[in-house]
Amino acid sequence: MKPSVYIETSVVGYLASSLSRDLLTAAHQQLTQEWWEKHSSEFDLYVSELVITEVGAGDRTEAQKRLDHLEGLPQLAMTDASRELARELVDRHAIPREAVEDALHIAIAAVHGVDYLMTWNYDHIANALRRSAIEQVCRDSGCEPPLICTPEELMGES
Repeated sequence: MKPSVYIETSVVGYLASSLSRDLLTAAHQQLTQEWWEKHSSEFDLYVSELVITEVGAGDRTEAQKRLDHLEGLPQLAMTDASRELARELVDRHAIPREAVEDALHIAIAAVHGVDYLMTWNYDHIANALRRSAIEQVCRDSGCEPPLICTPEELMGES
């Protein structure tokens, strides 16, 4: 059985967008594309209806490019348990109130028992200052938290 990965919205954005002129963003885009092409087959990939909604927003042409990358990937449901865990993440200040969608991404992955949550969102998800609080809230709610990582961190040797 392959390890499972929840693909958060920022990863899809970097995967499908034109190369940025910002050097750090461009590096993240290239790492994301390399991971998708060379390493994604090593994992069972999942998204959620929230990811589909978020990547489907905005310019229709760009949204379709993002959606095309997710074609055929299984969607994890946003359940009552994931909504409750997201509320706990916010209420216990693991995630700020204005970032409830980020709390939902974490909660969906945790409730469904996904191994990794892949993101480029350093503000609220892949944030070392928030990590222990996120993990504690998940565990207190009876869920094992996913390991939060970037595409670069999930590149095997090749």
